[in-house]
Amino acid sequence: MEFGTIEREIYIESAPEIVFEVVSSPDHLKEWWPDDARYEPAPGSAGEIVFGDRDAGGAVVAFTVVDVRPPRTFSFRWTHPAGEVAAGGNSLLVTFDLTPSGGGTLLRMTESGFREMGWEVAVLEQQYREHVTGWDFYLPRLAPYVATLRVRP
Repeated sequence: MEFGTIEREIYIESAPEIVFEVVSSPDHLKEWWPDDARYEPAPGSAGEIVFGDRDAGGAVVAFTVVDVRPPRTFSFRWTHPAGEVAAGGNSLLVTFDLTPSGGGTLLRMTESGFREMGWEVAVLEQQYREHVTGWDFYLPRLAPYVATLRVRP
């Protein structure tokens, strides 16, 4: 196995503008992915996402916005050590590319940078597998969440 890049594609029955908001806005992000998200959706913005309860041992993960091009691309680096500037070699890069398709949006998620982290092989394999499992759990939650936005007043 390569342990280099994770790629997923999903189709969402909604316009790219709406899907872009859902993958880039912290308020929307925490509805389908982390339990909390704090950052500005602007290039260079540093913040964090939290899995679980921050006060009860939850995982607080550094998060830095890299690219914001509505309604086509949103990317960020994460997993870098707190207090360090996110860069290749100390963080993973996640990119959401959105393409209009029929009446909806084809979302392509790519996460890369695993090999560049300098991890021992066992750690690399573990981290890669954990991220595959995570994306396979969280990405399918995105389309149903977007569907709820259409029925809200």
